[in-house]
Amino acid sequence: EVYFKNLSKQKQKEVMEKNGNNHKLRVCVATCNRADYSKLAPIMFGIKAEPQFFELDVVVLGSHLIDDYGNTYRMIEQDDFDIHTRLHTIVRGEDEAAMVESVGLALVKLPDVLNRLKPDIMIVHGDRFDALALATSAALMNIRILHIEGGEVSGTIDDSIRHAITKLAHYHVCCTRSAEQHLIAMCEDHDRILLAGCPSYDKLLSAKNKDYMSIIRMWLGEDVKTRDYIVALQHPVTTDIKHSIKMFELTLDALISFNKRTLVLFPNVDAGDKEMVRVMRKKGIEHHPNFRAVKHVPFDQFIQLVAHAGCMIGNSSCGVREVGAFGTPVINLGTRQTGRETGENVLHVRDADTQDKILHALQLQFGKQYPCSKIYGDGNAVPRILKFLKSIDLKEPLQKKFCFPPVKDNISQDIDHILETQSALAVDLGGTNLRVAIVSMKGEIVKKYTQLNPKTYEDRLELILKMCVEAASEAVNVNCRILGVGISTGGRVNPREGIVLHSTKLIQEWSSVDLRTPISDALHLPVWVDNDGNCAALAERKFGHGKGVENFVTLITGTGIGGGIVHQHELIHGSSFCAAELGHIVVSLDGPECLCGSQGCIEAYASGIALQREAKKLHDDDLLLVEGMSMKKEDIVSAAHLIQAAKLGNAKAESILRTAGTALGLGVVNILHTVNPSLVILSGVLANHYVNAVKDVINQQALSSVKTVDVVVSNLADPALLGAASLVLDYTTRRIY
Repeated sequence: EVYFKNLSKQKQKEVMEKNGNNHKLRVCVATCNRADYSKLAPIMFGIKAEPQFFELDVVVLGSHLIDDYGNTYRMIEQDDFDIHTRLHTIVRGEDEAAMVESVGLALVKLPDVLNRLKPDIMIVHGDRFDALALATSAALMNIRILHIEGGEVSGTIDDSIRHAITKLAHYHVCCTRSAEQHLIAMCEDHDRILLAGCPSYDKLLSAKNKDYMSIIRMWLGEDVKTRDYIVALQHPVTTDIKHSIKMFELTLDALISFNKRTLVLFPNVDAGDKEMVRVMRKKGIEHHPNFRAVKHVPFDQFIQLVAHAGCMIGNSSCGVREVGAFGTPVINLGTRQTGRETGENVLHVRDADTQDKILHALQLQFGKQYPCSKIYGDGNAVPRILKFLKSIDLKEPLQKKFCFPPVKDNISQDIDHILETQSALAVDLGGTNLRVAIVSMKGEIVKKYTQLNPKTYEDRLELILKMCVEAASEAVNVNCRILGVGISTGGRVNPREGIVLHSTKLIQEWSSVDLRTPISDALHLPVWVDNDGNCAALAERKFGHGKGVENFVTLITGTGIGGGIVHQHELIHGSSFCAAELGHIVVSLDGPECLCGSQGCIEAYASGIALQREAKKLHDDDLLLVEGMSMKKEDIVSAAHLIQAAKLGNAKAESILRTAGTALGLGVVNILHTVNPSLVILSGVLANHYVNAVKDVINQQALSSVKTVDVVVSNLADPALLGAASLVLDYTTRRIY
């Protein structure tokens, strides 16, 4: 790490020497509307804070300067930025031709401004038609372009504009790993791509602590409560204006019927926006007691409004991107955001062609609270972007180079940029110890923390949060980007809600416990929770013998007996989340009593607790110790003593282990006859002692058609932590919508 830091400093020093020690990078930031300013403002503040490296010029154009859209240039002035130039570039009109004419007008006016400013680099955001004019002008005038949020996928003409700007831009700052991969597939140079996250997240992730009730009351009225109002923001779809107007009518009708206080924001400047405003006025939205219609809300206040809303509805990218940081429910209407990566808080209504569909979506989503999502950023985008800007060598050739296939590995930055490994926080909640680890995508445990598991619910949850916060902070120092938190715990778990329904007797006060919400709220990370047996199976599927195997079963042989079943590459949970309770398969009607209250379970014969019980009986009868063994009075008799005695020739100990192995083998035979896996993996501290006995029972008792099953011992050192990490890593790298 020290080597990387020194190398980075050396390169920055070399870049400064090449550019001239006294030369500051002259950066022009051009903003066109309220939405792009929310992304550009954090970068502008960062540039302004480092005058020894940068000179900032601000150009304002587009809808910022139109009264109908709130004259939003004023918020730039309120942020204490000097606006160098104001360009009126919007041609009034209600069709596609007006957008084309606006682009043409901007192209006519921009060359004079850029000739006067002579910036070293221009920062352009997003996918608006105004941004295309900016990028075209800068490219033709040999000005380097840094494009923010390239590589993303959405619906309508925005996709085409965004990708066109990508081809004009010299440098790229993207927000997600998928966007980075799209840029690479578009033949952009790896060394000129920075995966930084969305700049607006730098402000979003610290926003919830501010005083928000005064903001809510100012915009929605004194009697409004948190989570009891809706924010609506819908824009015209320029490739199908008539349908988008109809969809907006249906949305307003559904909101009127739903009868909740609603803040409606005016749409963007696009073909069809005037017609949408007319629809609002026709339905009396501006005078309806349940509605507040506004042209613009300052971004800081808008953050607070969506963070504490009961729901957001519409087709704005803000809904699928920024709102996920708060876990606020979102209803995404139509096709305008098709293809965007979204968190689980977003419900898509692709074909919003009836009022009932939209109303039903409101009933499903309103008032829910989802885990906070950090798909689009982790709050550290601006420092990465400033570091990236400082590394730009102005003496490098201006002409772009394209990297045609075959492309390089999916690493977007060279060694002098930030090298970060996608990782998970894994939590293993055992009967004795509580462990937290940073686990990389390759299954490497980068750092591990262990504490005794507290006896009470409050102390346990407090310790989990403390250890997770400590690990998340340390992740920055070891260059790991945490994608989420995975928790492995004993008992019956509802993984959909992140709730421990019933725990084992080994973990006290651990039933009906919501683990997801408090941890997600504290860390601003998505959280997954599952049973420890299921986690062991996931660990094998991702890192162990189960990799690439379609159907297999994992059996944990430790303090208790548990496991997980993978069928057709997917984990089976069952209708009441009770699948794969393999330790409680009954192999004898009159066997020993199990902790579950039944008799003759595998766990009553073959678990560490069962072996300890039998060892204690032998010890009490002075039948345990043989030559070569010794025990002190204070020593607690354990399963290890029984195994040692058997190895030294104690016939009774051998008989107990043989019975335990037979019971486990019979359970495996029942599993083979039920789900017919091609592989059985024995995991845990007792696996090596049982594997041969299990194979013998299969050969003696199983049907011939299943005798060919492979039975192996797990080679994973820490399946509980690796399985908890797999909950995160599998989900975040194969998200399908």
